[in-house]
Amino acid sequence: MEGGVRLRAGATKWDVRQKVWDHLEASGLADFPRPVHRRIPNFKGSHQTCCSIKELDVFNRACEIKVDPDKPLEGVRLAALQARKTLLVPTPRLRTGLFNKIIPPPGATKEILRICATSQGIKEYSVPVGLDGKARVDLVVVGSVAVSEKGWRIGKGEGYADMEYAMMVSMGAVQEDTPVVTIVHDCQVLDIAEELLDDHDVTVDYILTPTRTIKTDCKRPKPQGILWHKVSYEMLEKIPILKSLRYREKQAGKDVTLQDEHSDLANANTPAVSNEKATAESTIPKTAIVLAQTGQHHVESDSLSPRLEESNMITTVYVGNIPPSVRLCKPSGFVQTDDRGAFSLKEVLKKSIASTSCKAINNATALWRSC
Repeated sequence: MEGGVRLRAGATKWDVRQKVWDHLEASGLADFPRPVHRRIPNFKGSHQTCCSIKELDVFNRACEIKVDPDKPLEGVRLAALQARKTLLVPTPRLRTGLFNKIIPPPGATKEILRICATSQGIKEYSVPVGLDGKARVDLVVVGSVAVSEKGWRIGKGEGYADMEYAMMVSMGAVQEDTPVVTIVHDCQVLDIAEELLDDHDVTVDYILTPTRTIKTDCKRPKPQGILWHKVSYEMLEKIPILKSLRYREKQAGKDVTLQDEHSDLANANTPAVSNEKATAESTIPKTAIVLAQTGQHHVESDSLSPRLEESNMITTVYVGNIPPSVRLCKPSGFVQTDDRGAFSLKEVLKKSIASTSCKAINNATALWRSC
């Protein structure tokens, strides 16, 4: 409602984001890079707003600061470097690790420090910090699309800031009382319903705007680590460092069951149907589709053991909706043919499921080639 952004009753997170992005563009407040949609939006006057962080005691006391790589936070990164603090910046989309440590060259001039604070400088003047780097972050600075005076925060919707924070908790890099600061325009400070927040959402303790410094006194607990039941196999593949953290936590005896695995367990615990066919099908979802490609034939079946005629022409079999719990390998050695050259797919599945593991993610398609 403040600053010209009006939210309807029952607005979703996406509604809030869209309203803020639209308002920044329409009002002429948006700054490079544009359009600001689907970004942590930069705004005119962001650099001057960032400079006010030097007035915060939590900044002056901090030795090691983690600052997101977003454009509107460039001034905070520069202030940290000028104050000779250790600056950690998350790697883009966490593809190659969690942090990069910015290391300006010896005797760096003001201009070099300015470059170090930019996306170009992050690439040219940084070194990766691994899980064993023993980072101890004293202050966290995140970008936001919208925040409330109570400390509720809405990001751009990809969840990286929340994941970064959870990973830092898992690494022991942040403590429960590590302060979190965000930099936004006044129009981005809104009345956000607490109901919109999830248990993985990071809250903020300080909000800096062009006209105000807001101490939120937020009492909502921050995430206490990675919520593995909300992590998917797809996310695990996109963020390799998650695999290492998951292994560590598993070794420590923590529950690291993934989102997809919870779904499989739920399916496995559904009441069994007493008829013989349902029992035989229990290892494969009922929605599984078997496609056999032949020279001029196309066969579809939801049966576990289809008899495919003229299979001597078959080159490929597709099996869809393979759950992550099923273990597969290339089954060329298991294909059995009868006197007509047809093979039992049921037999292939039975033997393949008992074999060694290969990558299988939920709803993926396993492609088997007969030899």
